[in-house]
Amino acid sequence: MAPAPKTWILTGSPENFEATRARGFRLIGMKERRRRMAQDMEPGDRIVFYLTRIGRFGGSVRITSEMFEDRDPVWPGKPGTPDAYPWRFETEPEVVLEEGEWLAAEDVKEDLEHVRKWPAEHWKLAFQGQLRTVSDADAELLLRRMRAAAGAAA
Repeated sequence: MAPAPKTWILTGSPENFEATRARGFRLIGMKERRRRMAQDMEPGDRIVFYLTRIGRFGGSVRITSEMFEDRDPVWPGKPGTPDAYPWRFETEPEVVLEEGEWLAAEDVKEDLEHVRKWPAEHWKLAFQGQLRTVSDADAELLLRRMRAAAGAAA
């Protein structure tokens, strides 16, 4: 029996998120040093986008392919430190929020199991580093809140 799909939080800049949007949320890449984690990702897994600096969730995609390597630049990365994000997957959009709809992490932090691993005053540490998995309960909560945010703005 195949393992249940996982939900991953992918931390990235709003600029990288917009580069992903420009490609129709059909491609995602992981940093060079995240190869081992990327190898654990499988078709059917979900990726939820957490946007750095502004602390918001921008949407989610489902992985539709096996990992492949491609070093053509797609995402801007940090200024002065280009990163090819070479470990890539084809994806399909699941929930995509427009900028005015992005879900504030501050509004859901109390309800996420993942965030409870850190002292309350340091909750933002829960979203540092590029990639991590979250529980099914957290995944459902994030999806429900993002869908509500998309509906509320419509």
